[in-house]
Amino acid sequence: MTGARAPVTRQAAYIAHMPSRTHKTVGVALAAVLALTAACVDSPTRQRVTHALQLPSRQPDELPKVLNSELPFRYPAALYARRIQGNVTLRIRIDREGLVLTDSTRVEEASGYPALDSAALRGSRELHFVPAKRRGEPLPATVLFPVYFRHPDARPLPGDTILSKHGLAK
Repeated sequence: MTGARAPVTRQAAYIAHMPSRTHKTVGVALAAVLALTAACVDSPTRQRVTHALQLPSRQPDELPKVLNSELPFRYPAALYARRIQGNVTLRIRIDREGLVLTDSTRVEEASGYPALDSAALRGSRELHFVPAKRRGEPLPATVLFPVYFRHPDARPLPGDTILSKHGLAK
């Protein structure tokens, strides 16, 4: 039985999370400080103060990277026998140690086959990552992780370029 093909990239897309209320509060406070600073100091000093007061980015400098040498997704036997293929996109929360927080994992984009979606969720529990980092420090991150279920004897899915791009298509 063949497992799912590995995702093309070993880095997943990072999704920043900051509640909009926090954005508004921080923005109002920062605007007030900047207005006071602008009235009291010359331009070079104002620029240095503005730069010093900027909030640190929530975006990592380094995205999480998969450590698994073989991806843990198992093709459901009944769908494999019928040559059913599909893509599942998971939303995965990775902690500071690079472990998947399974309670936070969910299907972001379903394949149309519940058995493929379930297989992707089950496999995600066994994923291990180098955590995301900001300024060299590990931090938790939420990523979108694609899982491609491809049968070696089935025709490519309409618009499917994943196999041909990597020399895997027949």
